[in-house]
This record gives sequence, structure tokens and C-alpha cells, in this order.
Amino acid sequence: MAQIGGQPVLILPEGTIRSTGRDAQKANIAAAKAVADIVRTTLGPKGMDKMLVDSIGDITITNDGVTILEEMEVEHPAAKMMVEVAKTQNEEVGDGTTTAVIIAGELLKRAETLLDQEIHPTVITKGYQLAKEEALKVLDELAIPIKIDDTETLKKIVITSMSGKSGKEAAPKIADLLIEAVRTVAEIKDGKIKVDKDNIKRVKKHGASVEETQLVKGIIVDKEIVHPQMPKTIKNAKIALLDCPLEIEKTETDAQIRITSPEQLQAFLEQEQKMLKEMVNKIASVGANVVFCEKGIDDLAQHYLAKKGIAACRRIKRSDLEALAKATGARIVSNLEDLTEKDLGYAELVEERKIAGESMTFVTGCKNPKAVTILVRGSTEHVVDEIDRNVEDGIGALISALESGKIVPGAGAIEAELAKRLREFAEKFSGREQLAIQEFANALEIIPRTLAENAGLDPIDILVELRAAHEQGKISAGVDVFSGKIVDALEA
Repeated sequence: MAQIGGQPVLILPEGTIRSTGRDAQKANIAAAKAVADIVRTTLGPKGMDKMLVDSIGDITITNDGVTILEEMEVEHPAAKMMVEVAKTQNEEVGDGTTTAVIIAGELLKRAETLLDQEIHPTVITKGYQLAKEEALKVLDELAIPIKIDDTETLKKIVITSMSGKSGKEAAPKIADLLIEAVRTVAEIKDGKIKVDKDNIKRVKKHGASVEETQLVKGIIVDKEIVHPQMPKTIKNAKIALLDCPLEIEKTETDAQIRITSPEQLQAFLEQEQKMLKEMVNKIASVGANVVFCEKGIDDLAQHYLAKKGIAACRRIKRSDLEALAKATGARIVSNLEDLTEKDLGYAELVEERKIAGESMTFVTGCKNPKAVTILVRGSTEHVVDEIDRNVEDGIGALISALESGKIVPGAGAIEAELAKRLREFAEKFSGREQLAIQEFANALEIIPRTLAENAGLDPIDILVELRAAHEQGKISAGVDVFSGKIVDALEA
């Protein structure tokens, strides 16, 4: 509220609460800490799941950080920023969302301690920035190189990503599937490995064990073959991908045809049949025996295709059509007249199968597929949703490791080593930045502390042992939540 000539003037809507100074800082930090505390209990192999019920009664059971935060209806601006931290981490890396939010929350908590000591926010920011830059240098120094043919290490990465989540019993098998999937679609560009996550399609179906999750070196299309007389199994499939309808299109203008006699009507119908027959003959003439069409297929065209022994699926999603092109080597054709034999793709087998009571078309045995499908199975819808999230995290972790070419030990080992190095780094500064760098180091230890707490271990005892191990030069010493001991995280 402002005043002009002694008269109050409303600038903000009536009822607006305005916070400034320490009150605003405390409120924002409290909101961010509350968000971090919500996901803290889900971290690690002994982390617990959360059950979320939305406004319409839909239930989500998960311990995936970003899923929990996305499902929550967060109102506070600072809390919304924490949700954005998780979303960004998920988009950029694909995993580690819970860790990112917990560390962000702890950094703010430590900043509050510094604010209480009358240290200016600018000094805290500068100290945190210095600590971040040093931490990144240390991470580069400690990172271990990894190659795409190092199956054992890649498997550990996926199993670590899935630890503490539903379906962890099937993690070794799923890890093998994900490694094979990533290797299949990986490309070398400028000497570096590049993997497009979109080339690994995931299809979820409940009604079977997690163990029945499988990799298809090809594409699963969630559509059935359109006509009952069409073949349901096609070997040595030559595949046409069409971005045009196999039906008579209506004119864009409101044109009318006046028919004054039965002969004219018959001629009109015969012309339509002739046009549809020519479309089918064109497809048959180039040698195609399977058609995937993004648009519609007329009933009469279906009949003619069936007579020629050609299987067809219609209303295919654009993303599926593009995936089919990458998997089979086919080219998407927008005009049927332009279709040639060179535009056809190849697959050893195209087959309609029933999965969980729904008909789906499997395109398998592609020669050099650059798109694959993982069929994710689970006993119930809630289980299969969580397994799908785990698979997504596993793929993200694998891609991040391979594209960067580096890994670091888990189990709180890297955070403990960074904390140790940052405390040493802080001693180089004589100003108040030193305190901020030290608090940054202390904040990183929230990860091993949380792992210990979630496993029912004494966090103080664990941290003392962990610090002692790192002081002795054991860089990869971390917390084994199963034995309650400090172990080499790279060997465990």
C-alpha cells in the first residue's frame, strides 16, 4: 500500500500478504525444506514408498522423487522451485531427482544457519559458488572412465538406479535388457557416444510377472491388424509406411454432385472402387506385404488388401511411424504415387499378438534397428507403472554414464569425499566465504546420513566411521545399508 497526498492507494490485490527481509527468507527456506523432507525417506535401497491420492481418487504408489513432487499440488513459490529442481534433473539426467532435492534442501537449511550468524546472503552465495566450482573440479578428478563394452559396470549402474524400488528382484534381468537396448540404438558422433532416449520405446502391460519384461529389437505398435481376413503372421515382411489415407478424401470445398439416374450412381460407386483398387494395386506392385498407415483405411480398401494377402494397421501415431522407420529402414511416404520398392522396410516377422487381453502388432527381427521397444510387465497397473518409472530411471542413468564416459562411486562415498576436499579448500580463505564453503561441505553429508537413517542405522556413528575412512585415503568408502558397515562402493 502506498500513499498519495495522505490518501492510501492499493497497489496489490486486497488481502495480499507481503513478506520482506528475514521473514521472507525463513518462509522460503521452510517451504523448500518441507519439500526435501517429503522425499528424504524414499532415498536408497531401504527407502520407503509413498502412496499419493489425487483429487479424483487416483492412487500412485512410488518412491521416485520427481513423480512424488509432480503429483503433489504445491502452492508455495519456493516449494515450486524445488519441484522444478527435480524436473530439470529428470530431463537432463533421467535419475538422481531425490538426491538433487535433498541436497538443495540441506544447502538452504545450512544457509539459514549462516543468516542467523548475520552473514549477508551475497557472501553466502559467493561461498556456495566457490564450493560448487571446486566440487566440479574434484568430481572430474575422481571420475572413473567407462566404456560401452564394460557390461559388469553398466549392470551395476542400472541395479543401483533400481535399488529400493519395486521389482528390484528382477533388476539383474532388466539391467541386461536395458544395456542391450542402449547398445542397439547408440551412435558414435565425433568420437563420442550419443543415445537418443526417444529411440527406446516403452510399452506397459499388466497381468504378468515383472520377470516377463522383455526387449523387442523392433517396434510394438499398440494397434491390431484392421481386417479379419488379413494374415496375422507375416514372415520376411516388406513394410510400407504411409502418411496418406487409403480412402477417398472429401473435397475441401462444399462441392456437390447431382445424380439424376441409377446409372450415374452406379458409375460414381464404380469410380470410387476403381480408385481404391488402384491404391491397393500400387502397394502390391512394389512388393509390400505389410502397411502401417498414419491416416484411415477405407473398408473397401481393407477388403482389397486382404485379398492380396497384405496386412495393414491404421491410425498409427506419428511417433510410432517414425520409430518404425528407424527400426525397419523404411521411408515414410506422404503420397502413394511416389511409393517405390526402395521405400520399403524389412523385418523378419510382423505378428499380431494378444497381451493382457489387447491385440498388438509386433515388428521384430529388424536387420539393424535404430529404435527398439521394451515391453514392461507387472502384476497390477500400480506395479507396472512403478516398474516403468524404474526402467526410465535405469535408461537415463545408463545414457548419462555412457555420454559423459565417467562414473563415480555411490553409497554416499562421493559426497563424503567431496565434503572432505571442500573443508580443506575452505581453509584457503580468510573471509566469511570460508564459513559458507564449510556449510556447503556439511550439506553434502546429508546423503550418507539419510541412507543410514532410512536403513535404521545410527547416522552419527556411520558419519564418524565414513569420515575416518576418507581421512585414510579410501576415496570410494561408502555406506552398506544391508550390513551397516563402511565398504568400498565400487566393489560392493
